[in-house]
Amino acid sequence: MTKTILRALAGETLPTPPIWMMRQAGRYLPEYRATRAKAGDFLSLCYNPELAAEVTLQPIRRYGFDGAILFADILLVPQALGADLWFVTGEGPRLSTITDQAGVDALKPTDAIHDTLNPIYETVRILSRELPAETTLIGFAGAPWTVATYMIAGRGTKDQGPAHALREGAPEVFDALIDRITEATIEYLSMQIDAGAEVVKIFDSWAGSLKGDAFLKYALTPTKRIIDALKARHPGIPVIAFPREGGENYIGFHKASGADCVALDDSVTPEWAAANVQCDGCVQGNLASRHMVTGGQDLIDETRKVVAGLRNGPHIFNLGHGITPDADPENVALMIETVRSFKS
Repeated sequence: MTKTILRALAGETLPTPPIWMMRQAGRYLPEYRATRAKAGDFLSLCYNPELAAEVTLQPIRRYGFDGAILFADILLVPQALGADLWFVTGEGPRLSTITDQAGVDALKPTDAIHDTLNPIYETVRILSRELPAETTLIGFAGAPWTVATYMIAGRGTKDQGPAHALREGAPEVFDALIDRITEATIEYLSMQIDAGAEVVKIFDSWAGSLKGDAFLKYALTPTKRIIDALKARHPGIPVIAFPREGGENYIGFHKASGADCVALDDSVTPEWAAANVQCDGCVQGNLASRHMVTGGQDLIDETRKVVAGLRNGPHIFNLGHGITPDADPENVALMIETVRSFKS
């Protein structure tokens, strides 16, 4: 029997939606924290195939999710292209910055990224052997716009201001950077698929700050280019796109990008998504992450609302964004139980 996530991605409406959770391997789990301590630091964990596979498997063992997402980070691609990358405890990632053509020209050629990323492909190979037969293995990468925002600012920013400034002030430099990231992302995801990923997801976490034509040029077009290339190389591979906070731009994104599924943040209601997005194919989402912290009857009610609102079409249940480190593992179990016991 085909795996439930693959059935939903193929357009099937299932009586119970399959479920996984963004950042399901993470700091909210005590077993993750123990493994990370063994690795020494976050990047050492990402690049240790045995330990990265272990933390990917932990939430599958604990909860029985229908999908396992590779444990890695979207900033490994800029590092593989030659950017300096380090993590500051309590503050997050830091990168060397690119602000001019010389910076773009100094990046490594695309075919050199595998020297750095080979451990990630080995993690995928381990997972493809060790995951339960019913669990779908999901690979991923950051979308070019989102990755570029970090490469330009050297860190996460509230409004992606440095990237917008470069996009408007030196469009030829910005376009060249987007092009390099797009090429590298195609190669990276293609190698994940070769190693055993059954689905890949493109995370455009900051897509919502692109408005009008800028959204089309820098969120939609690079995503379409990646999907077209992957499907040409790997016919039948399903792709999930997540242009977070896309709002009205979610409408038509399936057809415009070629994505098999559009993941939704929690700023849109399930009813709106059913009417405007799910009509074109599978949707993923979109319970607010805060319920994993607060729990209780609100968690049950809101989970049921998402399942009910999207029950008439192909749906993969997920959060509207990643689970946060302060989440209670018991609330995750309650969410899963609520999804799987739902009766319409």
